[in-house]
Amino acid sequence: MIRAARVAGPGREFLLSDEPVDIHMADGVIADIAPSGALPSRGEVLEADGAWVIPGLWDNHVHTVQWALAAEREPLGDVSSAAEAALRMESVAALADGRRVGSGFRDALWADAPSLEALDARTGEEPTYLINADVHSVWLNSAALRREGFTSPDGMLREEEAFEISRRLNAVDPEHADRAVRLAGERAAARGITGLVDFDMAWNADAWPRRIAAGFAQHRVEFAVYPFDLERAITEGLRTGELWETHDAPADGRGLVRVGSLKVISDGSLGTRTAACSHPYPGDDENFGVLTVEPERLIELLTRATGAGLAAAVHAIGDRATTAALDAFTITGASGTIEHAQLVRHADLARFARLGVVASVQPQHALDDRDLVDGYWAHQTAIGYPLAALRDAGAELRFGSDAPVAPLDPWLAIAAAVSRTDDRRGAWHPEERLSVDDALRASVRSSIRPGEPADLVLCGRSPAASSGAQLREMPILATVLGGRITHCR
Repeated sequence: MIRAARVAGPGREFLLSDEPVDIHMADGVIADIAPSGALPSRGEVLEADGAWVIPGLWDNHVHTVQWALAAEREPLGDVSSAAEAALRMESVAALADGRRVGSGFRDALWADAPSLEALDARTGEEPTYLINADVHSVWLNSAALRREGFTSPDGMLREEEAFEISRRLNAVDPEHADRAVRLAGERAAARGITGLVDFDMAWNADAWPRRIAAGFAQHRVEFAVYPFDLERAITEGLRTGELWETHDAPADGRGLVRVGSLKVISDGSLGTRTAACSHPYPGDDENFGVLTVEPERLIELLTRATGAGLAAAVHAIGDRATTAALDAFTITGASGTIEHAQLVRHADLARFARLGVVASVQPQHALDDRDLVDGYWAHQTAIGYPLAALRDAGAELRFGSDAPVAPLDPWLAIAAAVSRTDDRRGAWHPEERLSVDDALRASVRSSIRPGEPADLVLCGRSPAASSGAQLREMPILATVLGGRITHCR
């Protein structure tokens, strides 16, 4: 039971007053909600002392192993030039597999361009890998290129070649990866996470039962499959929404893992200048980005997935890609999400609601990318990073981080959506701001009322009365998953 909590966010509308309540839980769900002290205490009691309780938070877009392993890699988010990045990697210690790995650079903001010569001069014969913040490009030295069997005149690999490098870097010993995922899950629970959608580019149907059997119990998981594993997924009977666990799963891990969607990456990214757009990128009239999956192929994939009971999650960043994705949903009748939707044509806004396609977006990206947008997308006529526009058109919004692209912290997404700034500058496109209630609604999968999952977060401050800066630093007093405490201060 949670005693003397004030309800905030989804679920508040079902209460008759704002007075503290006791939330009784049984068998993983909310059994009753009553004025504080009205019913006798049963079982373990979590004292809220008037703190605010909200439904459990979800991150709807995570690359789980890559996010977990990022803690072991050199952070490059603060480097301001290619020369500085190469210098930083010179002193980085190699991992156990002999590779030096850094992540999080943003070369689109640099005055100098990455080059093979510059990286070789600093890193020599030790295989060195730098992963772009958007994960759509990697910068390798000559030793790394030889080791991986690739060639590149400037050391840069993009899109599918970059994804292949990430897959190889993430393919560590399963025990190592699972330990990193468990520790990362504990950090997520400390920020109120009770569920996430895993978009790792791997066969996750084996990984998650193994992790659960080893004791992972920090949050719920929906895992995706990729086109290269689609036929295997169909053969093994994976269907979106179904539980996926082994008979020997420990009690704490039962019911936590479900099958997610088919993930299709249909275009590139803004940071790599490959997102498929209507207008060319400045300085290169031939570069409109790339559709990495042609519309006809996208329709084929969604048709196959839909017939097998799998929803679709289509990565679409540029407006051309978003339109093509909506077209594919229209033609196939597929259900699911468009991931990112960072540039959306005005005429496409209402199509999300009409088709029932969820806009799975990452509000923090708007702030991380605002300078890139003002430079590379200044002449685009579509809407950049729409939130209020999608909401007003009736679209369902779901928030995520795209971790490790942005930190896995749901409060950063909520704050970004509410304030549209995270520095001393004013709100970026303030017309796209959301209310705190709207932002919370996009961050949860349940509400606080009897019969709903007992996934709850106890906050040390009222979300509705918090500024953007205060939301970012929201103190989390406790996180409860299915009635079980996963974090407590």
